[in-house]
Amino acid sequence: MAKSEEQHLKRGLQNRHIQLIALGGAIGTGLFLGIGPAAVLAGPSVILGYALAGVIAFFIMRQLGEMVVEEPVSGSFSHFAYKYWGSFAGFASGWNYWILYILVSMSELTAIGVYVHFWWPEIPLWASSCFFFIAINALNLTSVKVYGEAEFWFSIVKVVAIIAMIVFGIYLLVSGSGGPQATVANLWNDGGFFPKGLMQPDGKGGYQGLLAAISLIMFSFGGLELIGITAAEADKPEKTIPKATNQVIYRILIFYVGALIILFSLSPWKGITTNSSPFVMVFESLKGFQFTLFGKTIYFTSLIANVLNLIVLTAALSVYNSCVYSNSRMLYGLAKQGNAPKFLSQLNKNSVPVMATIVSGLFAAICIVVNKLIPEKALEVLMSLVVSTLIINWIMISVVHLKFKKHKTNTKFPSFIYPVSNYICLVFLTGILVLMWITGMKLPVALMPVWVVFLYICFLGVKRNKAAA
Repeated sequence: MAKSEEQHLKRGLQNRHIQLIALGGAIGTGLFLGIGPAAVLAGPSVILGYALAGVIAFFIMRQLGEMVVEEPVSGSFSHFAYKYWGSFAGFASGWNYWILYILVSMSELTAIGVYVHFWWPEIPLWASSCFFFIAINALNLTSVKVYGEAEFWFSIVKVVAIIAMIVFGIYLLVSGSGGPQATVANLWNDGGFFPKGLMQPDGKGGYQGLLAAISLIMFSFGGLELIGITAAEADKPEKTIPKATNQVIYRILIFYVGALIILFSLSPWKGITTNSSPFVMVFESLKGFQFTLFGKTIYFTSLIANVLNLIVLTAALSVYNSCVYSNSRMLYGLAKQGNAPKFLSQLNKNSVPVMATIVSGLFAAICIVVNKLIPEKALEVLMSLVVSTLIINWIMISVVHLKFKKHKTNTKFPSFIYPVSNYICLVFLTGILVLMWITGMKLPVALMPVWVVFLYICFLGVKRNKAAA
């Protein structure tokens, strides 16, 4: 199977593509916009939460990395689940991953429309969403190298933006230009480093706030699995995949932990709301700055909103671009396994799975329509399903890796502290489910067994059709 796929899928992703794709996976909307709700729950201790979640994400990436370097095939962990665990595991993991990123595609396309609407309110939301839907899908149908180039430049914008904010934040702290409120003491003022104990009567002091936020924090790292999806089309995967995987941990430390330490120091954490991000505070600190360009005085106050909007728009485009790529490859891999219709394995002249891309796009387009027509409560149910599918993905990667190691003892890229890291990840993810239930997020937890049963029913139908054929 691996040999057949390698003959069809072109290895058009170079080292720089893989590195920036991996980096882009660690810098997304979860960093720019998703920190707010977690910070409200945990205060400054959210920094520790991101560090802990980052270590778990790194363990999972090393487990996946060991498998894909050994067998760089299309379908990533769905292939390994199918081969080393069983036919249902392969079926469930592949379709679970696919539906997850169909739902993510839905939310990102909707967000893109909102961001464009900020500049041109006369343009309907559906029109801008449809424009980028067509553009990104057309781009992915061209060739894998075009996808890699697009994601490379999307990630460059995100990386430059976050580095610029970090550097400027350091300048504000060191120079004193950030104002009297900018001090490292903000990390422990206003109730201490652990200011919110949600299980205590007064809601003050304690680590419970961090526990309540940890589930929100962990989902910021969803998408790192994309490194595994690129393996079948990566040039020299035995070199590029390990390098990209190993860089995940320090990228997390720099772009999440390092940035948050600086940003929480710039302003008291109590100013954060669920609809804001600590990064907004950095731009707000620019209100007193101005510069001259071509003889014209430019005030930063007029640029704040526009720069933020450009950054989050780029992040949304990057995520959707990756969704189109990963969904088409996962669907292609499922078709090669026999777990999806055979026509989905068709490639165009540039070795792109054209039918898998089109079908995934059509489902994403349906989600856009549904998102505009159904009540807001229904959308909450769909996004809860995203939470459920994410946890299933991570659990299956760790379990499949344990089974993989029973067959492969000497590998090119051994995972970190196997099998201890696997058990740590499984205990951690199970603990997240318990915390979600305790803190009121019962719906996504309750949906998990329902979703697995639905997948099993679908699997039985496919199995029956195979037997009849």
